[in-house]
Amino acid sequence: MERATFLIESTNERVTCLLNPEHMIMQRVSGIQTRQSASGQLTGRYRSDDPILYTGGGRTEITMNLLFDVSLAGSSFTSDDVRSLTRPLWDLSENKMRRASAPFYAQPPTVRFIWGKAWSIPGVVASMSERLEYFNERGMPQRSWLRLLLIRTEEDPVTYQQGSQTGIVARDVVIPVRDTTEILVHEVTGAGDTGQRLDEIAQQYYGNASLWRMIALANNIVNPSDVAPGTALVIPPLGNTP
Repeated sequence: MERATFLIESTNERVTCLLNPEHMIMQRVSGIQTRQSASGQLTGRYRSDDPILYTGGGRTEITMNLLFDVSLAGSSFTSDDVRSLTRPLWDLSENKMRRASAPFYAQPPTVRFIWGKAWSIPGVVASMSERLEYFNERGMPQRSWLRLLLIRTEEDPVTYQQGSQTGIVARDVVIPVRDTTEILVHEVTGAGDTGQRLDEIAQQYYGNASLWRMIALANNIVNPSDVAPGTALVIPPLGNTP
């Protein structure tokens, strides 16, 4: 089974896990809160439950535990310090990166957690904790138990131009494309029932794995994790992307 990977969408840099997580915890917080008044929380003497205000939105959190160990037999990593492997993940929680769209506001980078064909989740790393073990004679840790909290973010809308038509692809908004003179066709490769992931195909044609939704929408794919080898996919050309 392929290893889980974090894809930094602004740079297309991949941070690969040494070992896949044994389990993950997913938690959903709905967009609700208790009603407030000018004097504080709104309550009533004969109420059995606090009145709720429906705000929309919400939050999805994914917690995963990752193991890194540079002393594992057969490992291709030759570092004496396990922190050389965990540092890229720590950097995902740092507020040091600047984007062209927000150059004056420090913020952690948007990443996509990719694991096989079942997981492709955009988000930001909200918190990180690490337990270091097995220090060598120079005080360098050999093993790290790392816990990571990822908060899911919305897919960014993508604008495109195809022939004389301009459209927008967002989570719930689709403008169909009619001009197909420049459309390419890609045959999905793979073995057995396992085919290429759409993010890999988007990286190949667009240089940006986060544009996989364009391919899914152009081919009416409901489940982007289940595309059989040999499937012919329409690859719509992109004119302008943000």
